Amino acid sequence: MDFLYSIVQFHYTINRTKIILPTDSKDNPNWQFMEDYIKQEMKLQSEKVVSYYENKLIKLQPELFHYEIEWKEFWMEDILDISSGVRLTKADQIEGDIPFIGASDANNGVTEFVGNTNKSLDSNLLGVNYNGSVVENFYHSYDCIFSDDVKRIKFKNREYGDEFTYLFLKQVILSQKNKYQYGYKFNAKRMRRQKIILPINKNGELHWEYMSNFIKILEKESVEKVLAYLDSYTESLISL
Repeated sequence: MDFLYSIVQFHYTINRTKIILPTDSKDNPNWQFMEDYIKQEMKLQSEKVVSYYENKLIKLQPELFHYEIEWKEFWMEDILDISSGVRLTKADQIEGDIPFIGASDANNGVTEFVGNTNKSLDSNLLGVNYNGSVVENFYHSYDCIFSDDVKRIKFKNREYGDEFTYLFLKQVILSQKNKYQYGYKFNAKRMRRQKIILPINKNGELHWEYMSNFIKILEKESVEKVLAYLDSYTESLISL
């Protein structure tokens, strides 16, 4: 009976709730105005998104490349610094705005926003899961702290470690995913002695330019597809 009473009370409250709507000259809801207003708002939002991607496209203008490259196996420990995260239990978390990176395969690895800080605070690196969603990894350009289930990976050569070279490395590390699983963790010891294949230049050094431009071209193609869709979407709003 309590449940039935709650349903009746809910319907009564909804039916008696007043809302404010635009009206026409006959004091009826002005349906055309509401429709046109929403279309205009959608158009403005679409134009903002187009502007964002157009600016992004300007920054992704690598020259078409025909590099002469070779590929070489590296122990991860030879080219990367591998550091641990820090255990932070749910009970010890303080509400805040610092991203907390856990062993997740979603939301760029961000599982909470906290006010805590510790020695794992870092940025411009990959967070690689050794537990949970093993081998999944994400690039973090921003300051964040890391769970003890996530390893912090940085190129030893800090000069060339940026968004694009780390995104290239991300895919290379992901290619090892089938090798590891929950029962066979991608821990620090195994990570250090994991071999990965990367492009090198004629001097046998990592080919940073190739890695960077390879990712830029992939992003450029994706952005162009988004822009084409948004242009079509905006035109459809104008024609409605």
